[in-house]
Amino acid sequence: MDWREFAQEMASMARALLAQDSVGATLEHITRAATEHVAGCDAAGILLLHGTRVETLAPTHDLVLESDRLQERLGEGPCFDAARSDTAERVFRIADFSAEQPRWPAYAREAQDLGVGSMMGFLLYTEDEDLGALDLYSRHPGSFTEDSETAGWLLASHAAVAFSSARSHAQMQQAMSTRHVIGEAMGILMGGHRLTEEQAFDVLRRYSQENNVKLREVARRVCEEGRLI
Repeated sequence: MDWREFAQEMASMARALLAQDSVGATLEHITRAATEHVAGCDAAGILLLHGTRVETLAPTHDLVLESDRLQERLGEGPCFDAARSDTAERVFRIADFSAEQPRWPAYAREAQDLGVGSMMGFLLYTEDEDLGALDLYSRHPGSFTEDSETAGWLLASHAAVAFSSARSHAQMQQAMSTRHVIGEAMGILMGGHRLTEEQAFDVLRRYSQENNVKLREVARRVCEEGRLI
């Protein structure tokens, strides 16, 4: 591998990742970059683990979805483990699924039937939070070398920062949007019922709590109907 050329590709990719306009676009760019820049990678995806439930994001091939569903059903697998915040290991590389895999025996057997020859999993994490795992697949045994692992790890490091940044930006946008909707709903209640700002907010909050409806949703209904339903 020409590491100078790879470094230039990573720098270009990092700029492109930060330029994406949504979390989904960022993740798709990450997985596509894996298939383009990591030697031997036929498919890639991001696995998020919610307890024992698996969520697959930005898969480049159905193989990724099938593998993630398999790991969820069996409760084991390299990507399943890589996404767990309580594991000490941050990367997994299985060079050959045709060889015995005592660590994940059930998954290894069925993964071969899916057409997985070799794979790698990298924890996507920042200093403050674990985010999931970047998973790379090859249909051929022995496709991933130490150089592939190093390349994948560098990609995952860039990806974790971009993923975290994109998610924070999306959360900020949602918070600003929520604040605007709530403010508009409060204005409607204040004008229609001669309430103070504090009283209008208290009406929204009580309705939200008593009816187990999110405050943003209550505010949206008020904005659409002109009254508290």
